[in-house]
Amino acid sequence: MPKPSSKPLTIARLNDAILGCFSRAQPSETVDHLVRFLGTWSGSDKLFMLIQYSVKLLVPILHLRARLQHRAGLRKSPMSGAAEGYAKLSSLLGDSRTLWRIWGLLPIFQWLISIERNPQPTRNLLTIERLQGWSMLLYYPLEHLSYLIGHGIIPASFSLASLPLVSLLAPSSLKSRTLSLNANKLGIWSCRFWALYVLLQFLHLREDKQLLIQKHRNLKKGKALGPNEKWELGRRWDAWWSEVVVNVGYAPLTVHWSLEQGIFKNDVWVGIFGLVAAVASFRAGWKATALPPAPSASAVPSSSAASSNAPSYAAAAARAVDGEEDKEKTAQEKVGAYDVSA
Repeated sequence: MPKPSSKPLTIARLNDAILGCFSRAQPSETVDHLVRFLGTWSGSDKLFMLIQYSVKLLVPILHLRARLQHRAGLRKSPMSGAAEGYAKLSSLLGDSRTLWRIWGLLPIFQWLISIERNPQPTRNLLTIERLQGWSMLLYYPLEHLSYLIGHGIIPASFSLASLPLVSLLAPSSLKSRTLSLNANKLGIWSCRFWALYVLLQFLHLREDKQLLIQKHRNLKKGKALGPNEKWELGRRWDAWWSEVVVNVGYAPLTVHWSLEQGIFKNDVWVGIFGLVAAVASFRAGWKATALPPAPSASAVPSSSAASSNAPSYAAAAARAVDGEEDKEKTAQEKVGAYDVSA
């Protein structure tokens, strides 16, 4: 009787060894978290923002190193070729992120509608968020116009007669006029409305702090804080401080971009403040999409109870993450101006 051929087995083993090499890799919570975070528009935008400002800050450092090496006779040119490439990458990322915000008005409309249908904790918060929403309604069209005109997508000047409503309703004297738009001035005015948003956000944070202090006092009344209450309160305070750092990073940038001459003579400061805001923003988004902590062993009375509670906890964890992603996305869309690039 002929012996069975070992060729199919060899091919199968080769298949498993090469094509199935990932069978040796263990599931990673970090990779799962990255997919969960970067799979959203806000998460990927935060990553690109972090890269953009990191590279922007790296460029002058590389140029400085090149000049020092040139003076020491270690290189022929005082310019860094790598720095020029990184500068192009930073500019490309900033330009791309501005283009991705072209639909930014839609979530602002959604946000303003939700404000009126969901009661705010205080009247001050309602007024602040209304003003923030209107500042964004003015910011986005100006930024879009500035971007489109600056890239030559739409003309900087055109006859009013080319506008449908003007051609139908306006008198002939108005139709003959030409409207000219300056991309730089439009960009400056858009950043002024963004600066207004940042100022209002500081007022918002003051109201949020008072509410957090009151919540802490209410939780402590009558009983000690449990692990879940401590975790939730700590998470809220952490998010509050992250927002403070983000706003501290953006406040000088909004003023700088709102003035024709700016306030920074050295572009390094733009990179520094932008990187501060980028790191804080990325960290806040990362923590917002983290899974909630599992129940402690002391909270589970028995192994059978733990087994019966496991599916419900997994479902609750998934719902919590989905909720945090929705909150993070809403916040990111609401403050889309926070990602304006120089």
